[in-house]
Amino acid sequence: LPGEVVTAEYTLEYGAEKLEMQRSSIQPGAKAIVIDDVLATGGTAKAVANLVESLGGKIAGFCFFAELDFLNGRKMLDGYDVFSLLHYDR
Repeated sequence: LPGEVVTAEYTLEYGAEKLEMQRSSIQPGAKAIVIDDVLATGGTAKAVANLVESLGGKIAGFCFFAELDFLNGRKMLDGYDVFSLLHYDR
């Protein structure tokens, strides 16, 4: 069974959700790169950043396969290094 977890709750365009991460996954001062398939509104990615940072980690950057530019999710990640392979404007 997993150990103790930390939780981040966030809202989506269609409801609310939560993410959990094992407390022992990130050590204080550790750097993390978050890799995900799609950047839409940015809520999920920001929740992951909150989890990592709540454990004392640092976000080195975000990488996405595709970004839905028209949803402005990058604004949610202002201050972070964000890279997306593909961009869709509609």
